[in-house]
Amino acid sequence: MYTQLDIETHFDGKLKIAYLNQPETMNALTKPALSDLKDFVKECSEDETVRCVAISGRGRAFCSGQNLDEAFVVGREHHDHDIIRKIVVDYYNPLVLEVTRCKKPVIALVNGPAVGAGAMLALISDFVLANEKAYFAQAFSNIGLIPDTGGTYFLPKLLGRQLANYLAFTGKKLSAEESKAHGLVAEVFTEEEFVPKSMEILERMANMPTAAIKLTKKAFANSYTNTLKEQLELEGDLQQEAAGTEDFIEGVNAFLQKRKPNYKGK
Repeated sequence: MYTQLDIETHFDGKLKIAYLNQPETMNALTKPALSDLKDFVKECSEDETVRCVAISGRGRAFCSGQNLDEAFVVGREHHDHDIIRKIVVDYYNPLVLEVTRCKKPVIALVNGPAVGAGAMLALISDFVLANEKAYFAQAFSNIGLIPDTGGTYFLPKLLGRQLANYLAFTGKKLSAEESKAHGLVAEVFTEEEFVPKSMEILERMANMPTAAIKLTKKAFANSYTNTLKEQLELEGDLQQEAAGTEDFIEGVNAFLQKRKPNYKGK
């Protein structure tokens, strides 16, 4: 079904991991890869059996960003000077919206370098788990471009104006540990621990009350534009919605009965 992705399913279908599978190009992004990822995330969002989604890369890299041969060589051959905008609007923007609106937690497993659009593919996810040998680079300025894949929206919010400007202007690499210190990465693991520790976290997420996580994502997303009053009203509405889920009843009963909850994501 997918030409650019290698899909793994774990924990009775509750977890799905999509691996970018072009290691010979360090998983450079192409239009087919971007379409595959968008479709994968959308399908996981709508599939009631899926409770957690992850994105990673095969080989030594997470993602080296846009495949420049596709963007520039093809554009020159066909005298298409608008090809960059077409790729951003038709392929990157729909992927960003699918990831950020996904009803399930979307986690980036950054196994190696994440550069340009590859860095932003990780950073638009709900959180990042990184191999200690990974690094992140906003390399757009190195070829005279601006951050895309949501970069101009998320980077100032994640880093603040000063550091966002510095990294975007200079293209400086940040190690996994530096990225964690700046709030870009949730956890950093040694190379040996990366897979087992990441899978422990993914298993936990796959068994969490997914409906509440979906509502939390919605609340956080609206906080960027809401006033405090609007956000407090939204919290009340979403909390009421969460209280109407089966998972809330199960969580309360498990607490009162002093047992581990068995959430269904409903």
